[in-house]
Amino acid sequence: MHPEIHIRRAEVQDAATVSRILHESFAEFEPLYTAGGFAATTPTEEQVLDRMIEGPVWIAFRHDDALGTVAAIVKGESIYMRGMAVLPSARKLGVAARLIETVEQWAAIQGSSRVFLTTTPFLHNAIRLYEKHGFCRVQDGEKDLFGTPLFTMEKALSRVT
Repeated sequence: MHPEIHIRRAEVQDAATVSRILHESFAEFEPLYTAGGFAATTPTEEQVLDRMIEGPVWIAFRHDDALGTVAAIVKGESIYMRGMAVLPSARKLGVAARLIETVEQWAAIQGSSRVFLTTTPFLHNAIRLYEKHGFCRVQDGEKDLFGTPLFTMEKALSRVT
């Protein structure tokens, strides 16, 4: 783990940075998405602002450099983790693990019983990361994002009483 990685909640002025991180992180996979699927995966600054209203968005930094982001939204007794992205230059630094931990800690505070996410079958490294952190593939959930195939993964959380 890299202790110099710190995470904070994104603020309104960070929306463009979050949008940039998402776009740069997924650009190499753009040919595998439909146009609509890629657009939904890489929201504009305005769409990031809308996400901030729906739930928290976090940014990971090393020094002053923004390296990654993730967002979450409450869905019933569950937390939907979305918009997980780490810049290609920052992969293998433990950024994604720290972002997942942040969402799980927030979910525990919310009293949630599980965290779930959707991903595409071609994001092999992300799938391995989620599995390493205890997420398992489930049958329910969305099956596509504007024609791009999706599947759902979830992780049960221990309830804090």
